[in-house]
Amino acid sequence: MATDRSSAGDPARTLALLWGEPTVGPGRRGPRQARTAPEIAAAAIALADAEGTAAVTMRRVAQELGLSPMALYTYVPGKAELLDLMLDTVYTAMPRRTPEGGGWRVRLAAVADDNAALYAAHPWVADVATGRPPLGPGLMAKYEYELRAAEGLGLGDVETDAALAFLLAFVHGCARTAADERAAEQESAMSDAQWWEGNADLLAKVFDPERFPTAARVGSAVGEAYGGASSSAHAYAFGLQRVLDGLAALRPESDT
Repeated sequence: MATDRSSAGDPARTLALLWGEPTVGPGRRGPRQARTAPEIAAAAIALADAEGTAAVTMRRVAQELGLSPMALYTYVPGKAELLDLMLDTVYTAMPRRTPEGGGWRVRLAAVADDNAALYAAHPWVADVATGRPPLGPGLMAKYEYELRAAEGLGLGDVETDAALAFLLAFVHGCARTAADERAAEQESAMSDAQWWEGNADLLAKVFDPERFPTAARVGSAVGEAYGGASSSAHAYAFGLQRVLDGLAALRPESDT
């Protein structure tokens, strides 16, 4: 379950931070800025990449930057606004490939792969609830790119947005599954194949293949194919094509 959510801070101060608007009122002189918003975002992102968002506190980020916690508050109002800055920064930096030729299907596959790469580089992003996304320049550029990729579907504006949300929800789900696999391997210090092999005798004592013949047959085939109970990589590759098949069914008959 996500423990952080975007747009939880003050909307006016968040938007000013994301769009680089000055926060010091007219006729007033603020303190000399020794750090920049991109530097603060980079330090916070590095912490989140290594240790998760729980490690990203104002005190810890200030320490990484050689600032006092109070000094950091002169740049960023609080952790909620900092989280939005982090998200918009990774959205700005994410790859945006625009394949030539191949039509809408190839373009949307590229959108899916780009988002999957974002989650792989910054696993914490998948744990942030973004029902109210930070409307910064990074998010808007990302959304514009993704919408343009979906234009060839021939759908109306509302349906296009829904189709894109459907695709991105699939990628997000796969990212969470992949993160769970990595966490299990790190915590147990064993790969899936090693874990199943190490527990094979125990499982054999409680699992009755005559009672569950279908599960025994399919589970055995999957285990031989993947070396474990599942494969997030295969699930992503298989599922992406099925998502695209589903979107193709929405297209007007004259465009199919």
